[in-house]
Amino acid sequence: MRIISGKYRSRILHPPKGIKARPTTDKAKESLFNILVNLFDFDTVEVLDLFAGTGSISYEFASRGCPSIHLVEINSRHLAFIEKMIKELEFSQIKPFRTNVLTFLKTCSYKYDIIFADPPFNLKWIDSIPELVLNSGILKSGGMIILEHPRNKNYSHHTGFKEERKYGGVHFSMFENITPPENRNIRQ
Repeated sequence: MRIISGKYRSRILHPPKGIKARPTTDKAKESLFNILVNLFDFDTVEVLDLFAGTGSISYEFASRGCPSIHLVEINSRHLAFIEKMIKELEFSQIKPFRTNVLTFLKTCSYKYDIIFADPPFNLKWIDSIPELVLNSGILKSGGMIILEHPRNKNYSHHTGFKEERKYGGVHFSMFENITPPENRNIRQ
């Protein structure tokens, strides 16, 4: 696992054995961030990383200068690795939460520009993630949800669906919050 770009470009991170996360591939991560950098001003964007796993996506945002990144991970072993990396890389802008994603969505009052979700592919409620996030009110107007999912899923009929991108076995469906604009950090 490595950081693709930014301050820590090419930095290789070694998760300990026993971490059962499925980190997003470098090719898919690089392609996704090439899209996002043209849509958002990373110097001001606020990010939420759901089902953070190893924290790979959060590190990528932090390395590129995002000032505020919250991540949610329930597995204590994964969270210990994430906290170690935050300290080692001095990523003070990353704030981890050890909790269940559903609980977090019900209690969070913070608003984000980008919400990335990479749930376990066998998660029974994976199909409801876009609606749960949109209905929670934590995505800013014009903000984006990115859902990493298995290739056999199709989200084009979901509210706010914008597009699907495929990079080998990695699939991202993107959803936009199209409620009336407010003060937002999106490139015009």
